[in-house]
Amino acid sequence: MFKEVELFKSEREKLFDRLADRLETAYNLNRKVVSFQANKEEPIYRWFKYKEGFSSALVKYFLSEYAPDGGKVLDPFAGVGTTLFAGQELGWESHGIELLPVGTFVMQTRQAISEIQVDEFRAISKKMWNEISTMRKWNNYIHHISITKDAFPDDTEEYLNKYLAYCSQINDKPVQTILKFAAFAVLEEISYTRKDGQYLRWDYRCKRELSGKPFDKGKILSFEDAVKVKINQILQDLQPNQSSSLFDQFENISIEKKPVNIIEGTCLEELPKLESDFFDFIITSPPYCNRYDYTRTYALELVYLGYDHEQVKNLRQSMLSCTVENKDKIEYLENLYSSINQKEAFEKVIKSYQNSDAMMEVNTILDELNKRGKLNNNNIARMVKNYFLELCFVIYEMARVTKSGGYCVMVNDNVRYGGEEIPVDLILSDFAENFGFNINKIFVLPKGKGNSSQQMGNYGRTEVRKCVYLWQKK
Repeated sequence: MFKEVELFKSEREKLFDRLADRLETAYNLNRKVVSFQANKEEPIYRWFKYKEGFSSALVKYFLSEYAPDGGKVLDPFAGVGTTLFAGQELGWESHGIELLPVGTFVMQTRQAISEIQVDEFRAISKKMWNEISTMRKWNNYIHHISITKDAFPDDTEEYLNKYLAYCSQINDKPVQTILKFAAFAVLEEISYTRKDGQYLRWDYRCKRELSGKPFDKGKILSFEDAVKVKINQILQDLQPNQSSSLFDQFENISIEKKPVNIIEGTCLEELPKLESDFFDFIITSPPYCNRYDYTRTYALELVYLGYDHEQVKNLRQSMLSCTVENKDKIEYLENLYSSINQKEAFEKVIKSYQNSDAMMEVNTILDELNKRGKLNNNNIARMVKNYFLELCFVIYEMARVTKSGGYCVMVNDNVRYGGEEIPVDLILSDFAENFGFNINKIFVLPKGKGNSSQQMGNYGRTEVRKCVYLWQKK
């Protein structure tokens, strides 16, 4: 009888049964700690709203709990550097890979903070307004792409360009970086837009023709008012006598601070370049398999940093396949591994992916749902297939660069499409096991994530797991 029941179990259920003893409800890991919310009290996160990633508290917990002696830590999806700078505070040598220029610019700002002369920064920030207002010639630094055109009032747009022209003439690089960051951090406040999920929502006062119910975002700050407030906020946090100052965050004299190493690019290309058995710990959170497009969410910031339409388009395609616009990367990956004489590694990853029965089941089901018109976008099946394939390569490389006995912590959410739950935690852990990791624990948050309102209407209100995986290199 038992064997007959087993025959009707799905491959996902079989994988769950095999890894069920690794699943553990983690009452000490709430959504606040596993998201950006616990970072709100830290100055850099007060200055700029970056809602992706996890908290410094999470990083410090795992590093202190599992590797108190320190070493080298890596985050291949570094974001704004939470792993890197939290590791640095504990005396770790930190390395990070980040593709999105928004993240690398914030990390560069964090590094500039440790080098800045506060008095010089204060003096320049006071005198610059008169010089900017009297400028007669300047270059236009803002070149809009289609999704940001007319995002700012005309006078704000002019002020932005003059401000950037002024910043470009400042010889003190840390001061230049932080002044550029001050305007970077208020772009949403001075624009007609508001971040709304993965899109920009437009205020009714903009020049665009808008459909639907008019949206009023409230007061739109002038450029000078917004930037002055931001600079004052930064200066206040830089005061060493403030209990919440950056000196408390970055300056612990009992621990030797090692440099933070930032690699700009995609981890699909950069991870294979790293030395084997080099890192003691990896803490990361890849983009989730949820159609979220960071190049749209942070479109204003990308334009501010000088990115044009073609560069933004290339960024979107270079990202891990987490949006329906991402194209297949299999040929690109094959060429990449062939170019570094690692064709055997490429074949190993492909075989591991294809040998995952749960993964093949997910692909088959999504393809069938697609044929029946049950998915709200016909590229979802392709996105999911490529998301896991690309992460399979990432996990292979993470296992390769981790020392024997070293750890990997990954934060990710399960997802649901067409009513079908995709156990991201189990499938990725299965890949990790194939490449030499032990699956020590899959910590499950006490409260999961509800499915979308559209799916709730069709399939009922069902939570999917939010997890933190703990893998250890054999």
